[in-house]
Amino acid sequence: MFACQLLEESESGPGTTCSTLMETLGLEGTLLGVDVVRAGSVIGSDLSEREILDAVADAECRLVLTPVGGQGFLLGRGNQQISPQVLRRVGKENIVIVATAEKLSSLRGRPLLVDTGDPDTDAWLSGYYRVVTGYREVTVYGVEAA
Repeated sequence: MFACQLLEESESGPGTTCSTLMETLGLEGTLLGVDVVRAGSVIGSDLSEREILDAVADAECRLVLTPVGGQGFLLGRGNQQISPQVLRRVGKENIVIVATAEKLSSLRGRPLLVDTGDPDTDAWLSGYYRVVTGYREVTVYGVEAA
């Protein structure tokens, strides 16, 4: 199961990376919300924090995040439903970051940023992550508290 955080800006507009991922999987998701997929089907769209917690309560899951273009924010800019409680339930090891190489390059070495509203969670999330940049392409990139 995975939840796809659909918040990214690119030349095509907000939500395009996760939207493309969902389309590739043959699924329909919301453009700017959080969708939960289980066993190849969308089981919830545009979910609130409580709905996400309920959806991931009984199974291991992955959280797919994409950064906001130009800013590099993964969390804290329009996705408050992915709360510290949701992040602790999912686990840092189950966060999957997806971004094009061009998007990372546009940051000019600045880290990706998290601002969950909880300094302890932001510190816990800080570190280096594998970022999926294309088919069978991965780079390691830093994440820091905003």
